[in-house]
Amino acid sequence: MAKEDSSKTVARNPKARHDFHIMETWEAGIVLTGTEIKSVRAGKVNIKGAYGLVRGGEVWLDGMNISPYESGGYVNHEPLGQRKLLLKKREIRKMIGAVQQKGLTLVPLDVHLSGGYAKVSLGLARGKKEYDKRHDLKSKDADREVARAMSRLR
Repeated sequence: MAKEDSSKTVARNPKARHDFHIMETWEAGIVLTGTEIKSVRAGKVNIKGAYGLVRGGEVWLDGMNISPYESGGYVNHEPLGQRKLLLKKREIRKMIGAVQQKGLTLVPLDVHLSGGYAKVSLGLARGKKEYDKRHDLKSKDADREVARAMSRLR
């Protein structure tokens, strides 16, 4: 059976880009059990409120909710829990240095399947102030109005 080449997004965190300035992104593999990956492939994932931790030279994702697999039976997994992320050593060292800076955190942006494996896009983020959020909404509305006006002229 051939692995799929394209990437399929399973879960997004839309509030991440609204609440944070994303400075840098990484793609990491997720260590999952059998029933967890089956639930991920079924799209039963929620990353709202999840965050990344750097502990003991490893990166962990905390707060990601993977619903129990319906046909799992007694071997099912815990829905909430910390899951280890797979990254290269130099990327982990870079994350450790970045997260130690005041006000920076690791935020999951989306979970996707790539080549049959579950991956998460992590962003190095700094929280936005309320006025930054309002400014972003105003600029999106203005861009939308300009696009509407341009489409009417054609």
